[in-house]
Amino acid sequence: MKKYWILVILFLAGLTISGINPHDYFTWILEVSPAIIGLIILIITFKKFRFSYFVYVLILLHSYILFVGGHYTYAEVPFFDWIKDVFHQSRNNYDKLGHFVQGFVPAIIVRELFVRLEVVKEKWLAFLTICVCLSISVVYEFLEWFVAIASGQSADSFLGTQGYAWDTQSDMFYAFIGAICMTTILSRFHNKQIDKIKAVA
Repeated sequence: MKKYWILVILFLAGLTISGINPHDYFTWILEVSPAIIGLIILIITFKKFRFSYFVYVLILLHSYILFVGGHYTYAEVPFFDWIKDVFHQSRNNYDKLGHFVQGFVPAIIVRELFVRLEVVKEKWLAFLTICVCLSISVVYEFLEWFVAIASGQSADSFLGTQGYAWDTQSDMFYAFIGAICMTTILSRFHNKQIDKIKAVA
Protein backbone atom coordinates (compact mmCIF):
# COMPACT_ATOMS: atom_id res chain seq x y z
CA MET A 1 0.00 0.00 0.00
CA LYS A 2 2.94 2.32 0.66
CA LYS A 3 3.74 2.64 -3.05
CA TYR A 4 0.20 3.85 -3.76
CA TRP A 5 0.39 6.44 -1.01
CA ILE A 6 3.63 7.71 -2.55
CA LEU A 7 1.76 8.37 -5.80
CA VAL A 8 -0.98 10.23 -3.92
CA ILE A 9 1.60 12.37 -2.10
CA LEU A 10 3.38 13.13 -5.37
CA PHE A 11 0.02 14.08 -6.90
CA LEU A 12 -0.83 16.46 -4.07
CA ALA A 13 2.67 17.97 -4.13
CA GLY A 14 2.42 18.62 -7.87
CA LEU A 15 -1.06 20.09 -7.51
CA THR A 16 0.08 22.38 -4.70
CA ILE A 17 3.14 23.66 -6.58
CA SER A 18 1.02 24.18 -9.69
CA GLY A 19 -1.42 26.30 -7.71
CA ILE A 20 1.24 28.74 -6.45
CA ASN A 21 0.84 32.00 -8.40
CA PRO A 22 -0.50 30.48 -11.63
CA HIS A 23 -1.17 32.57 -14.74
CA ASP A 24 -4.76 32.95 -13.52
CA TYR A 25 -6.82 30.84 -11.16
CA PHE A 26 -9.80 30.47 -13.49
CA THR A 27 -7.66 28.72 -16.10
CA TRP A 28 -5.82 26.76 -13.42
CA ILE A 29 -9.06 25.36 -12.00
CA LEU A 30 -10.30 24.40 -15.46
CA GLU A 31 -7.06 22.64 -16.35
CA VAL A 32 -6.42 20.72 -13.13
CA SER A 33 -10.02 19.76 -12.34
CA PRO A 34 -9.95 16.60 -14.56
CA ALA A 35 -6.96 15.33 -12.55
CA ILE A 36 -8.68 16.08 -9.23
CA ILE A 37 -11.89 14.39 -10.35
CA GLY A 38 -9.86 11.43 -11.60
CA LEU A 39 -8.08 11.09 -8.24
CA ILE A 40 -11.38 11.09 -6.38
CA ILE A 41 -12.80 8.39 -8.66
CA LEU A 42 -9.67 6.24 -8.34
CA ILE A 43 -9.75 6.49 -4.54
CA ILE A 44 -13.45 5.60 -4.38
CA THR A 45 -13.06 2.59 -6.68
CA PHE A 46 -9.66 1.44 -5.38
CA LYS A 47 -10.96 -1.47 -3.29
CA LYS A 48 -13.41 -2.68 -5.93
CA PHE A 49 -11.10 -2.36 -8.93
CA ARG A 50 -7.37 -1.81 -8.51
CA PHE A 51 -5.50 -1.00 -11.73
CA SER A 52 -1.97 -2.24 -12.35
CA TYR A 53 0.60 -0.01 -10.68
CA PHE A 54 2.00 0.97 -14.09
CA VAL A 55 -1.36 2.51 -15.00
CA TYR A 56 -1.38 4.60 -11.83
CA VAL A 57 2.13 5.88 -12.63
CA LEU A 58 1.01 6.95 -16.11
CA ILE A 59 -2.05 8.67 -14.63
CA LEU A 60 0.26 10.62 -12.31
CA LEU A 61 2.44 11.70 -15.25
CA HIS A 62 -0.68 12.79 -17.13
CA SER A 63 -1.75 14.78 -14.09
CA TYR A 64 1.61 16.55 -14.00
CA ILE A 65 1.14 17.59 -17.62
CA LEU A 66 -2.23 19.06 -16.63
CA PHE A 67 -0.64 20.81 -13.64
CA VAL A 68 2.03 22.46 -15.79
CA GLY A 69 -0.57 23.51 -18.35
CA GLY A 70 -2.76 24.89 -15.60
CA HIS A 71 0.07 26.87 -14.02
CA TYR A 72 1.42 28.54 -17.16
CA THR A 73 -1.52 27.96 -19.56
CA TYR A 74 -0.84 25.63 -22.46
CA ALA A 75 0.14 28.50 -24.76
CA GLU A 76 2.85 29.85 -22.45
CA VAL A 77 4.83 26.91 -21.06
CA PRO A 78 8.43 28.27 -21.03
CA PHE A 79 10.25 25.14 -22.25
CA PHE A 80 7.95 24.88 -25.26
CA ASP A 81 8.46 28.57 -25.97
CA TRP A 82 12.16 27.71 -26.18
CA ILE A 83 11.37 24.83 -28.56
CA LYS A 84 9.24 27.17 -30.64
CA ASP A 85 12.12 29.63 -30.99
CA VAL A 86 14.79 27.00 -31.69
CA PHE A 87 12.79 25.18 -34.34
CA HIS A 88 11.10 28.32 -35.71
CA GLN A 89 7.60 27.07 -34.96
CA SER A 90 4.64 29.41 -35.27
CA ARG A 91 3.12 28.52 -31.88
CA ASN A 92 3.78 26.97 -28.48
CA ASN A 93 2.90 23.30 -28.98
CA TYR A 94 2.69 22.14 -25.36
CA ASP A 95 -1.04 21.59 -25.87
CA LYS A 96 -0.24 19.00 -28.56
CA LEU A 97 1.81 17.04 -26.02
CA GLY A 98 -1.16 17.31 -23.68
CA HIS A 99 -3.58 15.95 -26.27
CA PHE A 100 -1.19 13.17 -27.29
CA VAL A 101 -1.11 12.05 -23.66
CA GLN A 102 -4.90 12.54 -23.52
CA GLY A 103 -5.06 9.68 -26.00
CA PHE A 104 -2.15 7.63 -24.66
CA VAL A 105 -3.06 7.38 -20.96
CA PRO A 106 -6.84 6.87 -21.30
CA ALA A 107 -6.04 4.16 -23.84
CA ILE A 108 -4.18 2.07 -21.29
CA ILE A 109 -6.94 2.68 -18.71
CA VAL A 110 -9.65 1.62 -21.17
CA ARG A 111 -7.59 -1.34 -22.37
CA GLU A 112 -7.14 -2.65 -18.83
CA LEU A 113 -10.86 -2.33 -18.14
CA PHE A 114 -11.69 -4.16 -21.37
CA VAL A 115 -9.24 -6.99 -20.68
CA ARG A 116 -9.84 -7.58 -16.97
CA LEU A 117 -13.62 -7.20 -17.18
CA GLU A 118 -13.66 -9.28 -20.38
CA VAL A 119 -15.71 -6.65 -22.21
CA VAL A 120 -14.43 -7.35 -25.74
CA LYS A 121 -12.60 -10.10 -27.59
CA GLU A 122 -8.88 -9.76 -28.28
CA LYS A 123 -9.27 -9.08 -32.01
CA TRP A 124 -11.45 -6.04 -31.28
CA LEU A 125 -9.42 -4.79 -28.32
CA ALA A 126 -7.12 -2.26 -30.03
CA PHE A 127 -9.82 -0.90 -32.34
CA LEU A 128 -12.41 -0.31 -29.61
CA THR A 129 -9.81 1.09 -27.21
CA ILE A 130 -8.86 3.71 -29.79
CA CYS A 131 -12.55 4.45 -30.52
CA VAL A 132 -13.26 5.12 -26.83
CA CYS A 133 -10.23 7.41 -26.57
CA LEU A 134 -11.37 9.37 -29.61
CA SER A 135 -14.78 9.72 -27.99
CA ILE A 136 -13.15 11.05 -24.82
CA SER A 137 -11.21 13.59 -26.89
CA VAL A 138 -14.38 14.70 -28.67
CA VAL A 139 -16.22 15.15 -25.37
CA TYR A 140 -13.33 17.24 -24.04
CA GLU A 141 -13.48 19.47 -27.12
CA PHE A 142 -17.23 19.85 -26.53
CA LEU A 143 -16.43 20.90 -22.98
CA GLU A 144 -13.94 23.50 -24.18
CA TRP A 145 -16.56 24.81 -26.61
CA PHE A 146 -19.15 25.06 -23.83
CA VAL A 147 -16.72 26.89 -21.52
CA ALA A 148 -15.84 29.31 -24.32
CA ILE A 149 -19.51 30.14 -24.88
CA ALA A 150 -20.27 30.44 -21.18
CA SER A 151 -17.17 32.42 -20.21
CA GLY A 152 -16.39 34.50 -23.27
CA GLN A 153 -12.93 36.02 -23.44
CA SER A 154 -11.91 34.60 -20.06
CA ALA A 155 -11.75 31.14 -21.62
CA ASP A 156 -9.09 32.05 -24.20
CA SER A 157 -6.25 30.68 -22.07
CA PHE A 158 -8.20 27.45 -21.51
CA LEU A 159 -8.83 26.97 -25.23
CA GLY A 160 -5.23 27.77 -26.16
CA THR A 161 -5.94 27.92 -29.89
CA GLN A 162 -3.29 30.62 -30.44
CA GLY A 163 -5.08 31.73 -33.59
CA TYR A 164 -4.87 28.29 -35.22
CA ALA A 165 -8.09 27.65 -37.15
CA TRP A 166 -7.75 23.86 -37.05
CA ASP A 167 -6.77 23.58 -33.40
CA THR A 168 -9.77 21.45 -32.40
CA GLN A 169 -9.24 18.97 -35.21
CA SER A 170 -5.50 18.71 -34.57
CA ASP A 171 -6.14 18.19 -30.84
CA MET A 172 -8.31 15.16 -31.61
CA PHE A 173 -5.75 13.91 -34.14
CA TYR A 174 -2.96 14.01 -31.54
CA ALA A 175 -5.15 12.10 -29.08
CA PHE A 176 -5.80 9.57 -31.85
CA ILE A 177 -2.06 9.16 -32.45
CA GLY A 178 -1.47 8.81 -28.70
CA ALA A 179 -4.03 6.01 -28.43
CA ILE A 180 -2.52 4.21 -31.43
CA CYS A 181 0.99 4.48 -29.96
CA MET A 182 -0.15 2.99 -26.66
CA THR A 183 -1.93 0.04 -28.26
CA THR A 184 0.99 -0.76 -30.57
CA ILE A 185 3.96 -0.09 -28.27
CA LEU A 186 2.82 -1.09 -24.78
CA SER A 187 0.29 -3.87 -25.34
CA ARG A 188 2.67 -6.75 -24.57
CA PHE A 189 4.13 -5.03 -21.53
CA HIS A 190 0.64 -4.14 -20.34
CA ASN A 191 -0.47 -7.75 -20.71
CA LYS A 192 2.39 -8.80 -18.41
CA GLN A 193 1.28 -6.26 -15.81
CA ILE A 194 -2.27 -7.60 -16.01
CA ASP A 195 -1.02 -11.18 -15.69
CA LYS A 196 0.75 -10.23 -12.44
CA ILE A 197 -2.54 -8.97 -11.03
CA LYS A 198 -4.34 -12.17 -12.06
CA ALA A 199 -1.61 -14.26 -10.48
CA VAL A 200 -2.04 -12.51 -7.14
CA ALA A 201 -5.84 -12.57 -7.21
